[in-house]
Amino acid sequence: MGSRLKAYLQLCRPANLPTAAADIVAGISIAGFFAGLSAFEIPHSNFLPALILILASVFLYAGGVVLNDVFDIEIDKVERPERPIPSGVVPLGKATLFGFVLLLVGICLAFLTNTTCGLISIVLALAILSYDKFAKHHAFLGPLNMGVCRGLNLLMGISLLNTMENWPYVLVPVVFIFAVTMVSRGEVHGKNKGNIVLAGLLYILVLLGVYYLHCIYADGDLWHLVFLALFAFMVFKPLLRAYRENSPANIKKAVKAGVISIILLDAAIAVGHSNIIIGLIILLLLPLSMYLAKQFAVT
Repeated sequence: MGSRLKAYLQLCRPANLPTAAADIVAGISIAGFFAGLSAFEIPHSNFLPALILILASVFLYAGGVVLNDVFDIEIDKVERPERPIPSGVVPLGKATLFGFVLLLVGICLAFLTNTTCGLISIVLALAILSYDKFAKHHAFLGPLNMGVCRGLNLLMGISLLNTMENWPYVLVPVVFIFAVTMVSRGEVHGKNKGNIVLAGLLYILVLLGVYYLHCIYADGDLWHLVFLALFAFMVFKPLLRAYRENSPANIKKAVKAGVISIILLDAAIAVGHSNIIIGLIILLLLPLSMYLAKQFAVT
């Protein structure tokens, strides 16, 4: 792989992209796309709209992280000079164009599914730009804005069937990504035990929230508890390590685990409205994300 191509891929955070796809599968499951399946039944549906929406989400996510680096160039020149833009491997102008093109492609793909998805994608793109340019510099608004982006991504999946009746699930990724973003505040300098404690409490709230929402809205079996247990293990183990030894390296690992583990969270959400097969399909995104995380930076 050429150094220039690898630099552009690095800007897109490849390891994070499967998590965007997982959001959409969870969303369309909540909407009832896989309703009526028995526990181990293989779904047979027209998947083209879902695949298009997944691609839309991936492009929007990629555009967002590219533009995040564009707006962070002055900071990265000091703290992370090895990144593609401050190192000069990818010129700032080309990176800016690349990011906006990715966002535009994502919006166009969302409109191909239906108007509601398209309109939500526009709001999502604006929320992404809001975080990249302004909100991330604010201690509270930054994590909240990031969480809202994830919530809108899930909502875009829910809206594939033009239904919003189970919208409270959107609050789950908002709270979770808020917590992960709070942890990330210390990945350069460390010393963020207060944020780690808050994140741990919010993780517990997320676990209880998914269980509660399934009790209200889902008619499925208890397979989602398996995925919730896996999710809890994946996020709490590195978080506790980062609390005991509050170093930038451990904090970065906790953030990395938080970002990737949203795949397990999405699987737990989806299983409550589909079946174990859909959960396992989402779970397959986890080793892909973990492999890519070894090749490319997550944060």
